[in-house]
Amino acid sequence: MAGNIIELHTEVPANLESNVFGQFDEHLKLIERTLNVTVISRDGILKILGSEQGASSAKKLIEELVVLAKRGNIITKQNVNYALSLAMEQRNEVLTEIDKDFICNTIQGRPIKPKTLGQKAYVEQIRKKMIVFGVGPAGTGKTYLAMAMAVTAFRNEEVSRIILTRPAIEAGEKLGFLPGDLQSKVDPYLRPLYDALYQIMGADSFAKNMERGLIEVAPLAYMRGRTLDNAFIILDEAQNTTPAQMKMFLTRIGFGSKVIITGDASQKDLPRDATSGLDVAMKVLKKIDDIGFCQLTSKDVVRHPLVQQIVQAYDAYEKKQKPEKPSRRRNGVNER
Repeated sequence: MAGNIIELHTEVPANLESNVFGQFDEHLKLIERTLNVTVISRDGILKILGSEQGASSAKKLIEELVVLAKRGNIITKQNVNYALSLAMEQRNEVLTEIDKDFICNTIQGRPIKPKTLGQKAYVEQIRKKMIVFGVGPAGTGKTYLAMAMAVTAFRNEEVSRIILTRPAIEAGEKLGFLPGDLQSKVDPYLRPLYDALYQIMGADSFAKNMERGLIEVAPLAYMRGRTLDNAFIILDEAQNTTPAQMKMFLTRIGFGSKVIITGDASQKDLPRDATSGLDVAMKVLKKIDDIGFCQLTSKDVVRHPLVQQIVQAYDAYEKKQKPEKPSRRRNGVNER
């Protein structure tokens, strides 16, 4: 067995070690456990011991993390977990390729880029198609990436305004009568959209453009009767629309506009017997060429690693809860 162990070497610059290795070497320990290798660091040189496949995968992965660190990225546990999942599929250098896809900077100067293959496909669909449905679980960057693309298009004068909307429906809670004027009543439902815009544009720029009517954040009901030309329009939480609301929204779209519709089919807040407008639209529109559909999964979750585990646990639980279709007998043979 010992004869199957090989030794490989790679170099990590001293100024990048803390970023690549992680706090208390947590990234290296994760790589060791997952690929069944031993990594020893001495004077900027990493010695990797393991099977030919394991050691080779670990070397390529670490070199990929070094490239990301050299580009100024902060290496997170999520980056390492995703790189490991790609390594297990023998897909090397994918992370560095994804990292080249720059969208824009936040107000703090942090670059916004897709972080997974699913996110990269989503961003490419937004660039190519007039209407894009981005569907997936919480934490996959559906709204945030769409917002970044909207701000980029607005700054580049590809569109003259940004319109953000979502259905004003309570998330399984009864909030009662909220005080204040109409805007203050709907603001709690739109807060996630404000938060993303503040981070990307800055509060001052957002407020100025809002006052000039160039950015509009409004509940879906406000869209009725309008024609939205030359705008970048994002409908968030679309799983909570009714089929009639979705049809109303889609028929508002005018010339020179781009539309992103985001939603998570597993988090509907509609009454139990109500049909989701998102589900219907994806069935009805799937054959139209200029409409893109991007299905993000738990692999694309870019929040805390625990969120990915929570999404996967709920997926597994919900699959178990679905009753099996009753079998039918035809010509003496059971069918499902």
